[in-house]
Amino acid sequence: MKKATLVLLLVLLALLITAPAADAQSKFRVGGQIGLSVASAGGGSSAGFQIGPMFEALFAKTWAVGTEFNINTQPGTPVEWATYAKYYFGISGSKVKPFVDAGVNLWFYTGGPYFGLRFGGGASIPVARNLYVDPDMVLGPVFATGTTVFYFAFRGGIRYEF
Repeated sequence: MKKATLVLLLVLLALLITAPAADAQSKFRVGGQIGLSVASAGGGSSAGFQIGPMFEALFAKTWAVGTEFNINTQPGTPVEWATYAKYYFGISGSKVKPFVDAGVNLWFYTGGPYFGLRFGGGASIPVARNLYVDPDMVLGPVFATGTTVFYFAFRGGIRYEF
C-alpha cells in the first residue's frame, strides 16, 4: 500500500515539474459528478449510483492532474478516492474539448482498502463563462483480496474553472 502511494506521489510530482514554466498561470477546476456505476466480480455484477466531488489543476491548456472522491450505492457502499492525469484534445473551430485520462485509485469497502487502476474519457462542453459540463466514462480493475473486480461508470459532471 505504501509503495502504491509513493509511486502515485512521484508521478504527480513529475507531472508538476515537467509542466512548462510559461504556464505558471495554471487554472483550476472544481465540481462534481453523478452517474451510474457497475462492479463485476466472481460471475456476478452489481449496479448502483455514484456521486462525488472533484478537483483538477490544468497545465498548458492540454494537461491536467486531478483527484476525485466518489461514493457508490452498491452493497458495502464502496468509496473511491482516485487520482489521475488527463489530456485534453483541441478541435479547431470548436470549444468542445474531448479528453482521455488514466490514473490509480483506492477503494474502501468491506475487507480492505483495495488498489485499482482507472482509464476513461469524455468531453468538456462549455455552457457559460468558466462553467463546463463533462460527460465521461471511467473503467478499470480493482485488485481485491482473492479476486479482481472490474468497475465502470457512466457519469455527468459539472465543473467551474478559476
